[in-house]
Amino acid sequence: MKLKFKFSGNIMNRFLDVVEKGGNILPHPASLFALMALSVVVISGIAAQFDLSVIHPGTGAVVKPVSLLNGEGLRRMILNMVRNFTSFAPLGTVLVALLGIGVAEGTGFIAAALRLMVLKAPARLLTFTVVLAGVLSNTASEVGYVLLVPLGATIFLAVGRHPIAGLAAAFAGVSGGYSANLFLGTIDPLLSGISTEAARIVDPSYAVNPACNYYFMAASTFIIAAVGTFVSERIVEPRLGKYDGDEQSLELQPLSADEKRGLKFAAFTTLAFIAVVLWGILPADGVLLNPEQPDFLHSTLLKGIVTFIFLSALVVGVAYGIGARTLKSDNDVMNGMGKSMSTLGIYIVLTFFAAQFVSYFSWTNLGLIFAVKGAEFLKAINLSGIPLMLTFVVVAAFINLFMGSASAKWAIMAPVFIPMFMLLGYTPEFTQVAYRIGDSTTNIIAPMMTYFALIIAFVQRYVKNAGIGTVVATMLPYTFAFMIAWSILLIIWVLMELPVGPGAGLRLPL
Repeated sequence: MKLKFKFSGNIMNRFLDVVEKGGNILPHPASLFALMALSVVVISGIAAQFDLSVIHPGTGAVVKPVSLLNGEGLRRMILNMVRNFTSFAPLGTVLVALLGIGVAEGTGFIAAALRLMVLKAPARLLTFTVVLAGVLSNTASEVGYVLLVPLGATIFLAVGRHPIAGLAAAFAGVSGGYSANLFLGTIDPLLSGISTEAARIVDPSYAVNPACNYYFMAASTFIIAAVGTFVSERIVEPRLGKYDGDEQSLELQPLSADEKRGLKFAAFTTLAFIAVVLWGILPADGVLLNPEQPDFLHSTLLKGIVTFIFLSALVVGVAYGIGARTLKSDNDVMNGMGKSMSTLGIYIVLTFFAAQFVSYFSWTNLGLIFAVKGAEFLKAINLSGIPLMLTFVVVAAFINLFMGSASAKWAIMAPVFIPMFMLLGYTPEFTQVAYRIGDSTTNIIAPMMTYFALIIAFVQRYVKNAGIGTVVATMLPYTFAFMIAWSILLIIWVLMELPVGPGAGLRLPL
């Protein structure tokens, strides 16, 4: 099918049409990643011929471009091609999680659970629920990309709405609202540790705790969910129009007696699984805790969340299959896993080329040099107060388009900006908040984001001719809206002098 849009003639739709058409003129996404990898090789060779260098703010080391356009670069690319692919972070995450999810889908558990949820949930809260679930999923790191984004499309299709609208709503929550949450996630201790080291450049005794941004991010959760709902229902979904693709929606008929029994088996199994996990993390010497850092954020549960997704989907899917009598033997379990793998062909192709591009970009130091130059520019323009913080948000958002890892970017930017803002009277915790806003809002339009290739593959399941332009044009309204809403919230926070987290105010004595 071709993606059809309703045109209202307003400026936003015209702009998004241009973005989409321009983006989709580009080659197939896999070909584009291949061309981008080749471009990095050529640019690295050119950049290495000039006296271009920066000082790494964290280590003080001189960073120069590394050329891949020579014999050494050629050997490195050849010897690491397989490793680049197999070590690409999202690949193993997706494959392992989908093995378990394939069983849950093959036995009919996912279809029955979705039908039950759709039949019971108030229709007017569906979009808000999908966006909010995406935001909250960040506690468990990558689970939202693998599970919730395709689930959003499936849910919307089941109620007769455009699946891309559901996919976009979930993706907006998972990735665009990455830093917002009601719970602490794996990113919090990572960023706070980097912030502590940067703050000690000025104050050797300063410590930034992982919960330092909790108040601001908890409030942001509902702001992002509300704004994401508005954008989904007022901008994205009207623009998409009616879905007329090949994917069939679930039949929303009442559950049969077998299906109800299967869901009861699945519910009891889920409770048992949760009990086992709690047994592993609640006692002080729980087997799922790290003996050296016995807290939840460093637990095996959070660090190995993909394994728990696989196991939970597997055992719950099997339990449902036994109860609903859809599972006859172990052959059905393995066939479910195999079927889920068979749907990933285009994703694996995309991932291969994306992995090469990301690796080349890292090897050449081009992303690092770009980030440091951007930081130096912001430091040089001599702004102060709210304009300074808002400019910092924009710079962080722009750098995020070229350097995907939140912690890697912060490791470069924190040693520059935290000491600078401390000397201007702002706490490291407040500076970290501003960074997290910029880092989150452009995730959904950044090809350098490690899960971007996966999102394209999800979209192409429903829209065969979709490309990078389709994804960017669909998600761009969320980027603008989240940036504006979060910036307004930041301004209110500053004007009201509210703490951003426990024991974390906005200002330091000059």
